[in-house]
Parts: sequence; C-alpha cells; structure tokens
Amino acid sequence: MKKAIVLFNLGGPDNLESVEPFLFNLFNDPAILNLPKLIRYPLAKLISKKRAPIAKEIYKELGGSSPILKLTKDQANSLENSLNSKQNKTEYKVFIAMRCWKPRASDTIQEVKNFNPNEIILLPLYPQYSAATSGSSILEWESLANKNNLNINTKTICCYPEDKKFIKAHSSLIKEKIVNLRHYKLIFSAHGLPEKNIKKGDPYQWQIEQSVKRVMDEINDESIDYILSYQSRVGPLKWIGPSTEEVIVENSKLNKHLVIVPIAFVSEHSETLVELDIEYEKLAKANGCKNYTRIEALGVNVNFIDGLSDLIINKEDYKLTDSLYPPKKRCPSNFTKCPCLN
Repeated sequence: MKKAIVLFNLGGPDNLESVEPFLFNLFNDPAILNLPKLIRYPLAKLISKKRAPIAKEIYKELGGSSPILKLTKDQANSLENSLNSKQNKTEYKVFIAMRCWKPRASDTIQEVKNFNPNEIILLPLYPQYSAATSGSSILEWESLANKNNLNINTKTICCYPEDKKFIKAHSSLIKEKIVNLRHYKLIFSAHGLPEKNIKKGDPYQWQIEQSVKRVMDEINDESIDYILSYQSRVGPLKWIGPSTEEVIVENSKLNKHLVIVPIAFVSEHSETLVELDIEYEKLAKANGCKNYTRIEALGVNVNFIDGLSDLIINKEDYKLTDSLYPPKKRCPSNFTKCPCLN
C-alpha cells in the first residue's frame, strides 16, 4: 500500500525577481479577488506591480528570498519519517504544493502520478480553514487533477484548529516563555481577513477563536492577561479586528512585556520574521515597550508533526464523506463556506 500526502502552503518568492510574479499569482486567485477573469487579471497585474517595490524591501530583510519552501520541506521530511515509523505496512511519501509559487500544484501532480499511490491525502498547512487559503488550494488541486486524469482515491483533511497535539505544541511553547515573566500581555496574532469574507460565511475567525480558547484551556491559568488580534491588513476594506498593531501600541504604553504568539502560522516567513519580529517590535519600542518576545512558529515541533501524522493515520475516525475528513467538532451552520456544509 502506497499513500501520497500533499501539503498545501502559500509559497514565497525564491529571489527578488520573482516577487512581482508571486504577488500576481496571489492577487489573480479568485479566492482573493472575487472578480470576473477579464477584470481580475489586469487588476492583479496592476496591484502586483504597485506593491512589488515594498515587498522587495521586505524580502531583502530575509536575504532576498522567502524561507518558506525550505521550512516546508523540513516539515514534509519530518512528517514522512513520523508516518513511516508508525506504520510498516504502508509506504508514505510527502509532497508539497504551493499556491502562489514553486512547486505549483501542476508540478506536484506529475510527481504524485509518478509515485503511483493507492491513495492521496490532501493536508493544508493552515490549521484553521479559510476559503482564501485552504479552500483555494483544494479547489486548484481538484481542478488540475481532473485535467490531468489523476484518477486516484483522494481524501481531504480540511483543518485541525483544536487538534490535541497542535494545541499542546502551542501551549508548551508558551508556558516555557512565560514561566518567569511578570506584568506581560499574551498576544495571539493571526493573519486577518476582510470583514465581508466572514459575513459571507467563512469560518476562519471562528476557528481561530476556538484554537486560542483551547490553548488557554490547556495552559489552565486564569491569571494570564491575553488577547487575540489580527495582522497584515492591506487595502481599503474593513478587516476583522482588533488589529495586532493597535493591541501592541496600547499595551506598550502600559509598559507591559509583550509576548506574541503566531497562532495561525506554522512556518516562519515574511509575516513572522519581518512583520512580527522587525516592524511590530519597532512599533512596540517606539511606544514604550521595554521587553518584546515572539514565540516561534511550530515548524517541526515534535507535538505538531506527531499530531499531523496521527490525523493522517486515524483519519477514518473523522470521516464525513468518502473524500472529506474534518474535525469532529463542526463549524456552526452559519459558516456556509465551511466544506462540511457544502
């Protein structure tokens, strides 16, 4: 028995010349700009061209490229080792498909076909589901699979916002950092979304809230002062809040030690290494913060990787349909973009 695991992630430019085409791929995604193709394509060209100079400066801070592919490969290797160490009757091979840069799903499909597995399992590296992230990657894969006659039994693990080992990974890292701290604010930061997306039924914000609640339940200390906030806002639309920037300014003025937790990012990339580590720390210190701590993304954290392998091996425990394996705790019925409700 051979099984292929396909990890979905966003991807990132591998050099400064690829920043603009990476941005174009991002904004040309109908899940990001929900417009007819004749309008979306030229608008994506315009936006990517306008934003490329600023984005290049960000990637210069990272040495001229995004580290996300290397780090995702590390996660893939760790997951493959974990799976094959737990089951000797099944050969697992882990592949990577990036939504906006290399390796794209079209390339990965050919690699999977060459492996010729009995089963394919799609696993987004987005713990919390959003139509703009996991949903977009899943739809792209399904479309390309049909075009490439990839007629192999395919299962999807759509999200895992309250998975026990995902939660334990976060809570353990947090407890290590705060054990000797006093007068601090624990700030969970997740990528934001336009408010209209949530009103249209995207479950992302609700799932983020469940993740934070479960982490705090696991830490089990009611004295901790914490808040959930959202970062990376762009454009004129109203986004969900509060914004991480606002929370940082407010608590820096109170001279609190800020402890930042990237609750929705499992890999280090520009939004953790530059936005959280450089831009937001600078903002904090400009407003009186003396101590600023950022907890690392989960990466190849043993609990996290072990949890992913358990989700794959035990996926039948979560079966909803022949192709969908969501958490047992389902999204409320008003979140109509949740794949469980479609």
